[in-house]
Amino acid sequence: MQSRKIRLLILALFTASFAFGQSEALKVVVNNLAFYKQKGDLKFLSNAKKSADSLVVTRKDSADLEKNVYRIIVNSSILYTDSLNQLNQPEMFLDQTAALLDKFSEKGKIYKYQPEIDYAKRCLANVYIRKGFALTKNNDFKNAVNAFQKAKKYAPAHKQINAYIAYTSNKLGNLQDAANYYSNLISTDSTKIEYLETASTIYKSLGDTAKALQIVKKGRRLLPQNKQLLHDEANIYNNKKDYKALEPLLIPLIDNNINNPDITFVAANCYDNLNQYDKAESLYLRAIELNGTAYEPVFNLGLLYFKKSVQKNNNNDKNITSAILWLEKANEMVPQDKKCLELLQLAYTKTGNQNQLDRVNNKLEQLTN
Repeated sequence: MQSRKIRLLILALFTASFAFGQSEALKVVVNNLAFYKQKGDLKFLSNAKKSADSLVVTRKDSADLEKNVYRIIVNSSILYTDSLNQLNQPEMFLDQTAALLDKFSEKGKIYKYQPEIDYAKRCLANVYIRKGFALTKNNDFKNAVNAFQKAKKYAPAHKQINAYIAYTSNKLGNLQDAANYYSNLISTDSTKIEYLETASTIYKSLGDTAKALQIVKKGRRLLPQNKQLLHDEANIYNNKKDYKALEPLLIPLIDNNINNPDITFVAANCYDNLNQYDKAESLYLRAIELNGTAYEPVFNLGLLYFKKSVQKNNNNDKNITSAILWLEKANEMVPQDKKCLELLQLAYTKTGNQNQLDRVNNKLEQLTN
């Protein structure tokens, strides 16, 4: 029979143009697909499947490209549309359809049906994504990764799938895989803050601080006003004790966290380590004002005054008095801190206060014993 072109629109989301050489044997399939498009009743997809399956009987039928493309179209449409499996397809229906698609996608003349194959691939990609979401919801991240990988196979240009793979790989504990996928996402879609933050966190977990810093700095170039990226970069420098690199970030960091005692302490400690004692002193006092129960700013302030007391051309008496005041306060907060007691030992030795020195020495001896 003379072949003629037909046009079939199946799904609103994945509208596609199908061009088949339509034989009498395939009319029932085509008509049922058309009826489904018009009326949206799943029974027409069921009828289309029965008709398409009935066309494949012999070994020759099993190798027939046109008949099997019809089967692939019908099956992929059912899989995409019938998400609740009202047609009671077997559990292996998705994998069987995928195998059928893979088999005939390799055929030399498949180019004649490229729009149809592309349509089927989009359907299956969405089905595997849907499956991956369901598995993720049930915390089955291993199978979720596999589902998203299969989706990526059928829709390699769909970048968002990489985010799904990255997320589930991270949840599964495959940090290197997750990091690689997030890195790829960042290279193509750099403005998504969640990708930048997660990738940085993963690389820090892997111990690759350099890569984490590279990602954060790239994010700050793209999103210079983002407070979280600023905090992340500052945190990396602080953990590395790279106070020179941290210093330029302190003013915007403090401005964005004016009432945050932890950020205030980080800034104070940075200036302290850069020997900018006046700035450090002011910020330690501010940190104590914001959180009077925190030990570190109290101890560090006492230490700062002690360091100033041994400098030349400085008000040594005032500084050593302030050092003792804050170190005693720190000792009240944490009596067992040996480092604090040793500083008090040095301070009372410096002032010649034997009674207080004996008291501190006794405490140190008790800790030693």
